[in-house]
Amino acid sequence: MDKIQAIRGMNDILPEESYQWEWIESRIRDWLAMFGYQNIRTPILESTDLFVRSIGTATDIVEKEMYTFTDTLNGDSLTLRPEGTASAVRAAIQHNMTYGNARRLSYCGPMFRHERPQKGRFRQFHQVGVEALGYEGPDIDAEHVLMASDLWRALGIAGAAVRLEVNSLGSKDDRAKYREALVTYLKGSEELLDEDSRRRINTNPLRVLDSKNPDTQKLLSSAPKLLDFLSNESIDKMERFKLLLDNASIEYEVNPNLVRGLDYYNDVVYEWKTDFLGAQGTICAGGRYDILAEQIGGKPMPACGFALGIERVLATLESCGVVIPKTIPDVYVVSADEKTQLYAWDVCRELRDNGLKVILHCGGGALKSQMKKADISGANFAIIIGDSEMTKKRVSLKSLRGAKVGKAEQQQELSVIDAIRKVRESDV
Repeated sequence: MDKIQAIRGMNDILPEESYQWEWIESRIRDWLAMFGYQNIRTPILESTDLFVRSIGTATDIVEKEMYTFTDTLNGDSLTLRPEGTASAVRAAIQHNMTYGNARRLSYCGPMFRHERPQKGRFRQFHQVGVEALGYEGPDIDAEHVLMASDLWRALGIAGAAVRLEVNSLGSKDDRAKYREALVTYLKGSEELLDEDSRRRINTNPLRVLDSKNPDTQKLLSSAPKLLDFLSNESIDKMERFKLLLDNASIEYEVNPNLVRGLDYYNDVVYEWKTDFLGAQGTICAGGRYDILAEQIGGKPMPACGFALGIERVLATLESCGVVIPKTIPDVYVVSADEKTQLYAWDVCRELRDNGLKVILHCGGGALKSQMKKADISGANFAIIIGDSEMTKKRVSLKSLRGAKVGKAEQQQELSVIDAIRKVRESDV
């Protein structure tokens, strides 16, 4: 019988690497709390219509990347969420979360897109998202960039490892005028475009600006620029946004071809990029989406946010040489036989009550075999319990990492409290 394998592009995260996830998730939780963001958890499955109306029918995500199926119980069309913003806004509308009060929300979890798996791109991937609902900006937009900048610095990947690109998409009316001019220009040289760009001329022409084809990019160098079609209001928002970034000493580059892949964005947009991941170099991106709430049936609501990909951030950390420490046990407890193991259980409870990370050996075996497993565990110390220790209500503490204590102290018989003190002192 064939072995059942994980679905291609949906990966197991094994203990040998999951400690890295725990490390970064812990720092992200602290980082979000510092800026006052509250956690929201939305379903992985949503109505397909939520993403069609928010992301846009002519986007790659809706056209060919969503995992969509019909619910056999009631015939509803359901989709595994391809991104988190639409779900967060849907929840805020459904539960009247922003009634009379703006909200700062955050989430972390799996997203799903049917793409060709490659470095930095998976069919199940994980995002951390930040959403500010009910805020006009552009001060909150700039704060989001500052947030990301602070996170890169805290993780050790600031500086040349990441760079910031910004742009303004203007208002809906601005984009309509620009779209007309861009389509006219592109149709004048349609034979020079790649196949994907020719298809997009009549469906989503702004996405042509994001083409990775060198010949298309060469043609676009002379195309009309969206920045030239912005209203005075959109220009003022962009200039204020840039001024706030300048004041915070955050370096950036204005990229007039930065359009993002979702239809709900307007005005300020941005992407944090790295050269370490090849074609999938965007590790964090976001912007303003003032029209989204109305698109999914809510009242008008100014809003903005961003998301970062955990897989891509971890890959960037690795490329930058950032070493993520493993969480190792403080103590591995071994016992001579079933009788002494009963005392070992009591010792483990006292060690854990005092904040130590403890592995109790289970499964029996000779002390020599148990000590080998203690060494393999990575623990700094072993506690050995035999008949003598059980009778005296003491323990034998043995250093498994010789540098932690002097040779004369590598194994000592101590009270449990003194053993706890010795273990703690070794971490100072």
